[in-house]
Amino acid sequence: MKVSTLVPVLAICAFLSFTSCSTENLTEEDVLSVDITNPPQAKPLEIEVLELINDYRISQGLNALTNNNTVKAVAYSHTDYMRDVDNVSHDNFYSRKQSLQTHQNAQVVSENVAYGYTSAESLVNAWLNSASHRSNIEGNYTDFDISAEQNADGDWYYTNIFIKK
Repeated sequence: MKVSTLVPVLAICAFLSFTSCSTENLTEEDVLSVDITNPPQAKPLEIEVLELINDYRISQGLNALTNNNTVKAVAYSHTDYMRDVDNVSHDNFYSRKQSLQTHQNAQVVSENVAYGYTSAESLVNAWLNSASHRSNIEGNYTDFDISAEQNADGDWYYTNIFIKK
């Protein structure tokens, strides 16, 4: 394979290995319990991601989304899980969806996850450059929140959840 052909293929593979998205159609087993009464305090990085997403939505003529402490707590539970198992995934999405349906009357739930990005701008740009992630960002939602957690090596894991009430 020519180098000029191989480089774009490798770039796409690398991008897909560090970001992922999900919609409400996943049906994984309920194995996590979420403490929705005690969300962690927002980090500056998380606030910046939320602001960048809302800025983008507004630039596209979409409504700004409202930060939601229950969504924050649910996102945190998954980010903490990904960090603990050292794997970026949508494992247990169905459990998160059910929790948000029960506690926030969510009609629609989706999420974007990622690993390794060191700035809010690089993370949001990566999601916007992916059709499926951008679709979640541009979706018909009312609320959202994000969790960003570092592992012992300083690598970041992210879970961004969107809901429509």
